[in-house]
Amino acid sequence: MATITIDPINPSQSYPPRSLTALYVREWIVKVMLASCGLLSLLVTGSIIFVLVKESMVFFSMPGISVTDFLTSTEWTPTLGNEVHYGIWALISGTILVSFVAMLIALPIGLITAIYLSEYAHRRVRAILKPVLEVLAGIPTVVYGFFALTVITPSLKFVHPGFNIYNGMSAGIAVGILCLPIVTSMAEDALRAVPRSLREGAFGLGCTKLEVTLKVVLPAALSGIISAFLLAISRAVGETMIVALASGSQPHLTLDPREATQTMTGWMIQMGSGDTSQFDARYYSMYAVACILFILTFALTMVGNWVRRRFREAYE
Repeated sequence: MATITIDPINPSQSYPPRSLTALYVREWIVKVMLASCGLLSLLVTGSIIFVLVKESMVFFSMPGISVTDFLTSTEWTPTLGNEVHYGIWALISGTILVSFVAMLIALPIGLITAIYLSEYAHRRVRAILKPVLEVLAGIPTVVYGFFALTVITPSLKFVHPGFNIYNGMSAGIAVGILCLPIVTSMAEDALRAVPRSLREGAFGLGCTKLEVTLKVVLPAALSGIISAFLLAISRAVGETMIVALASGSQPHLTLDPREATQTMTGWMIQMGSGDTSQFDARYYSMYAVACILFILTFALTMVGNWVRRRFREAYE
């Protein structure tokens, strides 16, 4: 005999009996879908690694190309006839230069903005400023590249005539503006996740607002803030369009932000533009550079996970 379930809140409302078999089937379908999504992400990651390693081995198997020279040489001259050199450090230096300038812009300004939004800003001010900052993350990177060429570079040349038309400083500033919303949003979330009881306890001991912010809230949110920093660094290292438009295409070992330089992603987009033969060593060098870039970003991710576990504080 079928039973009818009565709603305890609304006794006049009744429901037909629920089949346990149907519930088990639905739960099994949900588990399969979740497992499939996780497996798909693993397959995509594995496929990317396989392609990078496979094509990189083709590059290193070509005559005149050595793994040792690739990892230790500072010259990147793939178009000089008999004087061809593939030294990855020429591209790494450009990547480090642009990323360093970007982090000088994004990290301090982003952290200060996050502290203001979390601890000092009025609720209405926060509701306006945070969406405005997040709009910056939605602007296409090619727009930032043209902004660097037409606004930032002329401004730098006005301040100091030694800046080239294409330079690492202009690209770094544009990348820093791009990474600013990432730092601000994640750092503010980490600061607001600190329990209010810690703030109230510090105020009860006679601390000022600034002391509570710097000595209580900031250390308690340290793991989340460092994770935001590392994510922004990874974003800057992997940026493509801005550096391709603003930093130039002259790969050489330099730390002078006034000079034109080329990053790893800049070389990859240059080789992927279709002007190079797919059987050329320059084309396959794109995969070797991408493999190094993957290793760098993976190392940053692992460091971020270690920092999060090391400095994470759990509150009950």
